[in-house]
Amino acid sequence: MPKISFTANLRRHVDCPAANVQGSTVAECLAAYFETHPQVRSYVLDEQARIRRHVAVFVGSEQLTDPAAQSDPVESTTEITVMQALSGG
Repeated sequence: MPKISFTANLRRHVDCPAANVQGSTVAECLAAYFETHPQVRSYVLDEQARIRRHVAVFVGSEQLTDPAAQSDPVESTTEITVMQALSGG
């Protein structure tokens, strides 16, 4: 099963323990996670169900390529990491 984990900076704001979830895309995995942890959804997705601007999602070691639909495929051994994206200069 794919695993979703969250970095400490997000865990400070909302209870979001790591979990193994069912799914063949990032969107399916996130939906499965939000079924058990609905309070996390608004920290990760905006009102249009897209990844929020200041959130970064990694699928294995690669950054998510489709933040709008989260259609990136995952395998049973994939680790999905959700973190706060930093910006500025």
